[in-house]
Amino acid sequence: MNSPRVGILMGSESDLPAMRLCGEVLDEYGIGWEIAVMSAHRAPEVVRSYASQAEARGLRVLVAGAGAAAHLPGVLASLTPLPVIGVPLAGTPLSGIDSLLSIVQMPPGVPVATVAVGEMGARNAGHLAARILALSDPAVAAALKARRQEMSGRVRLPEGFDVSGGGSVPA
Repeated sequence: MNSPRVGILMGSESDLPAMRLCGEVLDEYGIGWEIAVMSAHRAPEVVRSYASQAEARGLRVLVAGAGAAAHLPGVLASLTPLPVIGVPLAGTPLSGIDSLLSIVQMPPGVPVATVAVGEMGARNAGHLAARILALSDPAVAAALKARRQEMSGRVRLPEGFDVSGGGSVPA
């Protein structure tokens, strides 16, 4: 088993179905991960402890899913030098827009990379974490390249279409 390099966190156990998708993407790249529930509001000391120990335990990226006020990603980013990816989750009458705005509007110096709301965002957080790790890990870089080639292979263009041209697309 790969030792975890990505920590996947969420503020509530109800977020687990969406956030588990991030782990599934990481599995595709052969990246070890761990998952935990912790609340920036209900247990801030747990969040502080986790964030302060994450780098020493070998984690390289944190992915934090949060709904409503969505403070978990920003709190983590304020407590660790590791990159933090925020996943806004829908759980309020605003369908995750409130979470998106809370996560994306971080003050200068405390960045949180922010992806789409919900399951699509959780998956993309896994892909973004892989891209970050690929910068220093040739095995992840190779897996990422293979994944991109496989995705490119699914594109079907009309017969005779020339992709080497100067950028014009036939009407």
